[in-house]
Amino acid sequence: MKRRNFLSAFGAVSASLLLSQKDVFAESSTKTIKPKRLKTGDTIGLVSPGGFITEDQLEESKTNITSLGFSVIVARNILKRYGYFAGTDRERAEDLHEMFGNKKVDGIVCVRGGYGCARTLDFLDYDLIKRNPKILIGYSDITALLYGIYAETGLVGFHGPVATSTFNEFSVNNFKNVLMNPQAKLTLYGAEEDAGKSEYKPFVIRNGKARGKLVGGNLSIVASLIGTKYDIDTKGKIIFLEEVGEEPYRVDRMLTQMIQAGKFKHASGVALGVFSKCESKPDQSGISNSFTLSEVLRERLFQLKIPVLYGLSFGHIVNKFTLPFGINAELDVDTQSLTLLEKAVV
Repeated sequence: MKRRNFLSAFGAVSASLLLSQKDVFAESSTKTIKPKRLKTGDTIGLVSPGGFITEDQLEESKTNITSLGFSVIVARNILKRYGYFAGTDRERAEDLHEMFGNKKVDGIVCVRGGYGCARTLDFLDYDLIKRNPKILIGYSDITALLYGIYAETGLVGFHGPVATSTFNEFSVNNFKNVLMNPQAKLTLYGAEEDAGKSEYKPFVIRNGKARGKLVGGNLSIVASLIGTKYDIDTKGKIIFLEEVGEEPYRVDRMLTQMIQAGKFKHASGVALGVFSKCESKPDQSGISNSFTLSEVLRERLFQLKIPVLYGLSFGHIVNKFTLPFGINAELDVDTQSLTLLEKAVV
């Protein structure tokens, strides 16, 4: 190949690589958008962007949301069923479009998680969402929506209760303090009644304080998005993670994937929620041949040399924080607290 042609080809390849890197971490240059706060009397749109729901779950959701002082609108396809999904990928995406585009809807609450949210990401109209920024809240598989929408638009989403969650005093107070009565600085502490339960009890993996934007969610979903265009640049960020029903070796595998992908390399800290039902099960003789969950977390995360705390109140548990995705925060391992350093809504 002639030198001129080689240089031309090399330049094209380099430009292509730069463009692909830009696509993967487009959110790093995207301006953060904060949705409008909620107030009593507002209208909440209910969607099920992942797993299907029953009529009883829908009625339970309506009761939970109206008890908070809101009106409810239900998405058109919410009771459809397509295999284990609440309708096809396009139908679930259309329900999100309906709620973001409807001027009467002030916020959007997911009825449940359940696998499927990531499959809607390629069908979402991100321009529509960006033009109509609204609160979107949920956890577990909803992590995929929080990632995709933030990466494509900069809109702050919320890792918090779904509409079928237990809306007890702790969860409701956190919901209102973040979404309805925001403060310039809000410190979150775990629920005291949970501290006595083994899997809920906080423990320190590495001491210190960390500041940065909060990003993360369910560990399985976070790991599954690595390498996609919806992945998030974690440089300087606090990564928050929770999980349910995964044995220690599976948690080990996903954390190892994140480590090998460099997701923790330039992060400022790691805030772990409750990893519910993630201990290994003994064999027929009653002997467990596994590391414990805490052993896996310590062995994988202590080496990062950044502050890491386990046991904050989020995940598949009753007492839930409402965590803004993309807002500046401070993790203080010594006081076992997470402080939101700015309002997440306007």
